[in-house]
Amino acid sequence: MTPKARLLTEQRRRSVLDLVDQEGQVTVADMVKRFSISAVTVRNDLDALASIGAVVRSHGGAVRRLEATQDYPLRTKETLHRDEKIKIGRAAADLVRPGETIILDSGTTTAEVARHLKRMKVQSLTVITNALNIAVELADAPGISLIMIGGLLRPVSCSFVGPQAEAMMNEFHADRLFLAVDGFDLENGPSTPDVLEAQLNNVMIRSAKEVNVVTDFSKLGRRSVSKIGPFDRIRRLITDNRATPDFTEALRKKGIEVIEV
Repeated sequence: MTPKARLLTEQRRRSVLDLVDQEGQVTVADMVKRFSISAVTVRNDLDALASIGAVVRSHGGAVRRLEATQDYPLRTKETLHRDEKIKIGRAAADLVRPGETIILDSGTTTAEVARHLKRMKVQSLTVITNALNIAVELADAPGISLIMIGGLLRPVSCSFVGPQAEAMMNEFHADRLFLAVDGFDLENGPSTPDVLEAQLNNVMIRSAKEVNVVTDFSKLGRRSVSKIGPFDRIRRLITDNRATPDFTEALRKKGIEVIEV
């Protein structure tokens, strides 16, 4: 690449980064039109920016780098690490047995667990959830009895929280909980940006015989605002193969099983 071409590339990538900062996300199709370049060139630009941590690649584009302390809309999270979440969802669903009662926390990864359970057609399964999107996904699933936890609706996560949700959750016992998190560090364990979400998650943990944390590599080693619960209740972490060996080994030393997909 000539010096002039290199300069043009850097200027274009700076413009792309400015757009991501201003709008929160960009798409490949939009960048092709804006800069009159090929889709391949746009993808190369986005990959280069993602490699230095300036943006996060999403399905069909890129989004602003997410901070664990911020509460992002479900729609934004759905575009991130989709392949990893699908694999994690499949591995989590494979643990479920007919006749069990499970809790599905709100989140995009737990939504993938729900989708796989629906495809598997698990018989005599009871699912308890506080997530609207998960309830809609499973509403017509054969063989699944659905219990919806009500309360105060959080539009950003399409989930119900608050004292009413906690009181209702306290009435149930479950075989397994699949818990989605925004941060999971070795000092404090799982965490989330919203204190009401964390409080309900804590009730979920106490209501389940087995706690499974389901999250992609990007949440590991990060800490959000509200601590959810202690390490000693976590049975396993289900994550993807981009998790760092140091982190997963430290969890195993704490007695937590780690499944990497």
